[in-house]
Amino acid sequence: MYIVAIGWLWVVLMMALTEASLTAGILTFLFYGLFPLALFLWLMGTPQRRRAQRPSPRPLPEEGGDGRSRAAHAQSESLRSLGAARRERSAVMLDEETRQGDRSDAG
Repeated sequence: MYIVAIGWLWVVLMMALTEASLTAGILTFLFYGLFPLALFLWLMGTPQRRRAQRPSPRPLPEEGGDGRSRAAHAQSESLRSLGAARRERSAVMLDEETRQGDRSDAG
């Protein structure tokens, strides 16, 4: 879009340079070039300005509510389950040691 604007300004500048007087050249540049081009760029930039004013979109489905990806969630879940498995194993081992100690005391 900007290449069209630059081209249009170049054409209008050449038109303004060929005018008979300085005043006519300045008015040609302003009314044929600068003002219409400013209006055109403002109108064409409206959708982009609207997108910029909207709030950011919700997290994507592959992201969690806190912004982490599914892979990060899966990794943290696997670490949690690994920790739970270790705790369970230690509890079982302690339970077995307690049973063995009870048997040796009874015998």
